[in-house]
Amino acid sequence: MIQSFRYILKSIALVFFGAMLFFSCADNYKRVGDEALPVVFPQGVAQNFSLTYTESKKSMQNEDIDTTKVISVLSGPITENFDNLEFPYRTFPEGLIVEIYDEENNKNVIKADYGIRYTATNLIDLRGNVIIETHDGKMLEAPQLFYDQTNEWVFTQNKFKYTNPEEGTIMDGEGMDFNKDFSFLNAHKTYGLMTIKEDIND
Repeated sequence: MIQSFRYILKSIALVFFGAMLFFSCADNYKRVGDEALPVVFPQGVAQNFSLTYTESKKSMQNEDIDTTKVISVLSGPITENFDNLEFPYRTFPEGLIVEIYDEENNKNVIKADYGIRYTATNLIDLRGNVIIETHDGKMLEAPQLFYDQTNEWVFTQNKFKYTNPEEGTIMDGEGMDFNKDFSFLNAHKTYGLMTIKEDIND
């Protein structure tokens, strides 16, 4: 009886000792900075993708039939979809090409090395060798541009180079905003040489 009682006491002591060792080795290190960020995985990945955005001429009801018009085509080598997050977005880590069509079906092209499209705000953040080419040959080059899809407005606070072959002008500056077809353009700050073609009246 005494021997079995001693055996029970030893077993209880061994369990407490093991629990003390286990809890004393707990990880109490407080993580900060990048290592504190949770690991986030995309809900979907697409390779060699092409997304076509269309719109109809009028708002449609159930069982209506109407033709749609292509307003833009987004393509690239890879896209990662994070629409499952609280603030949803989609990344284009290896670059993207956006073809935008105006009312006369003229195509304007935007290219960038990297992009993020924020789903909730319809804002596209383009980075790295961003080039916009219009159907009539105008070209804008910048390291970063933002495109507001809702208002069809483009803007940047970075340096840019704007070439207009119609007028024979090249403009360098910093900060610009304009509409998608370049019919309204607001340069915040310009510098360097700018060639302006003038008409000579007899």
